[in-house]
Amino acid sequence: MSSGARSILNAAAVLLAFMPAVLAASAQAADCPRKDALGTARVLEVDPATYPRVGLKSFPQTLPLQDHEVVLTFDDGPTPFVTDKVLTALAAECVRATFFMVGRNAADHPDMVRKIARLGHTIGYHTWDHPHLNRLPTDLAEANINRGIEAVGMALRGTASTTPATPFFRFPYFESTPELLNRLERRGIAVFGADFWASDWVRMTPEEELKLLTSRLEAARKGIILLHDPQMRTAEMMPAFLRYLREHNYRVVHIVPPGMKTVSDRSH
Repeated sequence: MSSGARSILNAAAVLLAFMPAVLAASAQAADCPRKDALGTARVLEVDPATYPRVGLKSFPQTLPLQDHEVVLTFDDGPTPFVTDKVLTALAAECVRATFFMVGRNAADHPDMVRKIARLGHTIGYHTWDHPHLNRLPTDLAEANINRGIEAVGMALRGTASTTPATPFFRFPYFESTPELLNRLERRGIAVFGADFWASDWVRMTPEEELKLLTSRLEAARKGIILLHDPQMRTAEMMPAFLRYLREHNYRVVHIVPPGMKTVSDRSH
């Protein structure tokens, strides 16, 4: 092979290696009207076969994040007005997150479920009515999980199924049991814990929550963050927290199921 041909092949290999990042950046640029926004740095496909359980607060494994990469997750919604404020803050910075929805809330506010999906966020599941699943017989606990999955599916698509469209689930209070974990793994559903959280269920001001969360972030340097979109203190904190991420060079990673590769993908 001539040196000229070899140079062309090497250049092509470099271009191909960088193509995914270029495509993601292009999609983000096309979606985001603000050039100085935090943005969504990359999309991470999470295959339940590879990552059946993630989050260091509950499990020995977490997602393969690089230094200064975070995944934003919200539990317990949707709740009109408060979740809307969270969505507005995320949209202002062109950031995508994951919402683990309570089925009863999804059934009460199907328009909110569809809005969250329409804005490009990932939708996960958080039971029907947020019970202590570890205190229930296993069959009843799984039935509660399934009812939540069905309610979110009905709100989103008008059809109910116990097969989740997105195979992501989070236990209320992180109270899993070995049998429930095994059942979800057999069904191909990934269970999400968290690497750290904002403790936003505790009474505090948005400023106090921001200080607490950023101190934990600086200690961890990366990870899956747990927040709650029905909490007004969190909704009011979000613009400042996203600004903090941008100013301190943190990058947001959007998690999706296998087969969804682009930042701009809208199907959930």
